Amino acid sequence: MDRLKVGYGDRTVIEELTLTVDAGEGVALRGPNGIGKSTVLRCVAGLLEPADGLVRVGGAPVDERSKLFRRSVAALLEAPAWYPGLSAREHLSLVRLANAPVGDWFAEGELAERLGVDDFADASPSSLSSGQRQRLALAMVLDRPSRLLLLDEPERHLDQDGRGVVATLIEEYLGRGGAALLASHDPTVTAGCAIIELGYDWAGDADDEPGEAADEAGAADGAAGAADGAAGAAGAAGAR
Repeated sequence: MDRLKVGYGDRTVIEELTLTVDAGEGVALRGPNGIGKSTVLRCVAGLLEPADGLVRVGGAPVDERSKLFRRSVAALLEAPAWYPGLSAREHLSLVRLANAPVGDWFAEGELAERLGVDDFADASPSSLSSGQRQRLALAMVLDRPSRLLLLDEPERHLDQDGRGVVATLIEEYLGRGGAALLASHDPTVTAGCAIIELGYDWAGDADDEPGEAADEAGAADGAAGAADGAAGAAGAAGAR
């Protein structure tokens, strides 16, 4: 991202955000509700145009219409749409079928086992609890071979054990050479990530050390913003 500017209507909440996420690197955005964390993720996913600035993924401007862009980025920015006639297991099978061949990726069934989806694999997503649906959604997004992972509060509805599993899977994703950009306040999930603190009237270069960015961030309470996003496909190894 280069000098990214985002806001709501006439109100600017983030201005001149410059950030690079390299292959093998995880970055977590933190800040008060309504500061624009979800909006930044949507800009990187190609779902929203920034007010100003430029977003590049893999060196090319974001283009959600590009097959390469969609093939390279996996995003979980809000609850996905479920197919009412398919079980949890069948949702995961559909993801792998749509992205075949998966090559050197997580083994078939591995994510379902590690995230506990096997416990309810034959159930319809509509019958699941919020935590179970979140586990399924995470398994689906990680089952897609990708180079850039976008996650908005992946810890939501998960217990501490579940958050620990997500943290481990993100670490393994980075170890495969992927890049990850998260919006999260959970210390377990973000343990392996660089932290960027955002605040109202924030402007600056997030490639500074996290402490410097935090000093520049005005931490203020704000009105709760909508949890924007979409479980989608997009991008390449790093976002710039």
